Amino acid sequence: MYLENPGIYYEIHGKGIPVIILNGIMMSTASWSAHIQRWEKKFQVITYDTRDQGKSARITDKPYTIEIHVEDLKKLIDHLNLEKVNLMGVSYGAQIAELFALKYPESVDKLILSNATDYIDNYLKSIGEAWKVAAKLYDGERFFDISLPYIYSRQFYNSNYEWLMNRRKMFKETLTKDWFDGFVRLASSNEHFDIRDKIKNIKAKTLFISGEEDIITPKDHIIEMSEKVENSLLVNIENTGHALFFEKFEEFCLLIEGFFS
Repeated sequence: MYLENPGIYYEIHGKGIPVIILNGIMMSTASWSAHIQRWEKKFQVITYDTRDQGKSARITDKPYTIEIHVEDLKKLIDHLNLEKVNLMGVSYGAQIAELFALKYPESVDKLILSNATDYIDNYLKSIGEAWKVAAKLYDGERFFDISLPYIYSRQFYNSNYEWLMNRRKMFKETLTKDWFDGFVRLASSNEHFDIRDKIKNIKAKTLFISGEEDIITPKDHIIEMSEKVENSLLVNIENTGHALFFEKFEEFCLLIEGFFS
């Protein structure tokens, strides 16, 4: 389904309390297919692609910042006639969720922030620049080689190497120039993201999830974030990296189901 203005593609699965899923920067609604099969039996799952992601519209006429997605999310919630929702954001999606919870606190019941940050430091900025350089090669395999080792844990990489190489081939076959250009715009949109002094104002009950081996959004930083948010819980998952929602599928699903239940 589409929200025509601003051209947001979304899906609704199941019934019950509404939970909106916010994608990581390289993800789309399709990334959650296995999770949805579980969660739709427990609550209503709403997934959507931000602009410049998946099946949603592209923003090619002007530069933009990550805040544009906050307003798009508000339009989607209003379009669905939802007064209060639960949000679960991963990485880039967690940043959108944080901004939304600060701007529209009355619209958020519970909040899950997985592999999150409250500002882009120089290390993260450098990773983002490397990803943009890789994207501008317009080669799926080379993009995979440069970008993906940051995302998965060392253990996962060593234990699932054949599967990862199949994904490398899939990147080559499916990622288009349109996808790469959209990715570059997304990766440029949060360069100045910094809510370190504001995150304490989040009032929704919040669950932070960190990965023990996550080098993109380290565990220690997520601990610091959780200490700023008064009504929060923190869970650290061992032997996993930035893609813990996939690496530790069962543990991640149980956490989300328990918190929203």
